[in-house]
Amino acid sequence: MVDEKKTATKRKKPKFLRTDWHKKIRLGRGVKKNQKWHGAKGRQNKLRLNRKGHSRRPKIGWGSARGGREQVSDFRVMNVGDLASVKKGSGIIIGAVGMKKRKEIIAKANEMGVKILNKYKREAELLEKTDDREQKTGGNGK
Repeated sequence: MVDEKKTATKRKKPKFLRTDWHKKIRLGRGVKKNQKWHGAKGRQNKLRLNRKGHSRRPKIGWGSARGGREQVSDFRVMNVGDLASVKKGSGIIIGAVGMKKRKEIIAKANEMGVKILNKYKREAELLEKTDDREQKTGGNGK
């Protein structure tokens, strides 16, 4: 008998889709983002009654193991001073601030090695454009 270590494998989950999503365009027949789960509420709805032959419903048991989930502790940052309390390697969410302050926060966070959870590609492009504009106009912005 050979002792083998058991390794946790990721279990395959069904794709939880709304009832009758395939019948109507507005429920996601043509638009994938509309296929998201909505709980069945009808009195005789077969999905709600967990009838055989119908798709599965999301329940607590379908969740992944706690160790397998990505756990990022995140802080809401409104200014550069708030970054002082953030540890290296943790994540931040930049609050509702203007572009000027956002640029300062992003620069400081990159310097500290902090992950920004709501830094989108489009915003990065906007930052580059504003930097280019400032260089051309001499920092005036007009």
